[in-house]
Amino acid sequence: MNATFQSTFHPVSAPDFLPAPQLRQLQMARLSRILQHAYDRVPLFRERLQQRDLTPSSIRHLEDISRLPFTQKSDLRDTYPFGLFAMDIHDVVRLHASSGTTGKPIVVAYSREDIQVWSNAMERCFAAYGMNANDIIQNAYGYGLFTGGLGAHYGGESLGATVIPISGGNTERQLMVMKDFGVTAICCTPSYFVHLCERIQDLNVDLASLPLRTGVFGAEPWSDAMRDRIQEMTGIRAYDIYGLSEIVGPGVACECAQQSGLHVLEDYFYPEIIDPDTEEPLPDGTEGELVLTTLSKFAMPMIRYRTRDITAIIPEPCACGRSLRRIRRISRRSDDMFIIRGVNVYPSQIETAMLRVEGTTPHYQIVLTRQHSLDQIAVQIEVTPQIFSDTVKAIEASRRRIQQEIENLTGIRVTVELVRPGAVPRSEGKAQRIVDKRNV
Repeated sequence: MNATFQSTFHPVSAPDFLPAPQLRQLQMARLSRILQHAYDRVPLFRERLQQRDLTPSSIRHLEDISRLPFTQKSDLRDTYPFGLFAMDIHDVVRLHASSGTTGKPIVVAYSREDIQVWSNAMERCFAAYGMNANDIIQNAYGYGLFTGGLGAHYGGESLGATVIPISGGNTERQLMVMKDFGVTAICCTPSYFVHLCERIQDLNVDLASLPLRTGVFGAEPWSDAMRDRIQEMTGIRAYDIYGLSEIVGPGVACECAQQSGLHVLEDYFYPEIIDPDTEEPLPDGTEGELVLTTLSKFAMPMIRYRTRDITAIIPEPCACGRSLRRIRRISRRSDDMFIIRGVNVYPSQIETAMLRVEGTTPHYQIVLTRQHSLDQIAVQIEVTPQIFSDTVKAIEASRRRIQQEIENLTGIRVTVELVRPGAVPRSEGKAQRIVDKRNV
């Protein structure tokens, strides 16, 4: 193999505790290398640098990264399928793709070394959650073109744990395996785990009697309120994991035992925060859009990729001792916002508000309609069997409390409908939170 692709693999967790000067030195060396690689092999990147009278050698300091052009999801669509690859297809050992709503999927490529880097990133995430080689991991993320399943699989095996590649769906089998195989950790979307817990309750199985102690949840935004609900309901520790296919998949950032922000594995993925409107860099502690640059992904480098995820870099060091910077948990995206009567609203705000009221569950849908040229918003929320079977007066009181909580948090008045348990459609993957009927 060409010397350009020599391994960047490190022993598990070693880079997590690097002193800041050494980490920055490593980042700069890797940035210089990946910029030259992309410049030599990706025509679109080279053309954009030339338009700015830049070359890779123009970037002498990490702060200079802000001079580079952004990459956006539209670039992947416009160059479909292989236009952003920086290696010959015969040197690519893996292709993944994310489903798109506009036709063609987003295609991403991995070299053998990229897979090794990804496995190491996931291994470090699992270690940060306190998992080890003695764990039995039920991997209920989907396998296939979606990156979640294989990302968690390789990370678990790299850790030395026992991995059960059960994938998504077939709830009854999931529960049987969880019970019979002595599962200690589960990987899936948070909404699907809540669905599993409900089925466990229906079957009168005591979850506390099972050895399950760790949940690794991602692939969809979820609130602190949902995390609290899951932990109270199950007694496990529920950890957030962050990633996106365009960068590598899961493993870009993860929580530690402190559960106070996600450590970005910034020796592999360099983070920036920008103002999504002006595109100007923002200082640590200021909320904005997360931008990521891959420092060790050679089949398909992503330079200053705009994630559309809204967060902030936490300036204070973490009590766990890791030197890797943290980002706040991502509960919303700049492109999942909807506007009702001139007010910006995010699904995470609805979720946080409704879970403040006892008797609600994390299952809900936001339905947007238009009547007489005016936008309307209704929220269908599942409640517990106890609430649903209560008196009409008590149900109405709960509905009004939820409506008031949502209005207090969002500033808009919504129609709230409390529905029976099981009424909101379940998903084995990402939950569909918004149903927009305004253009129907």
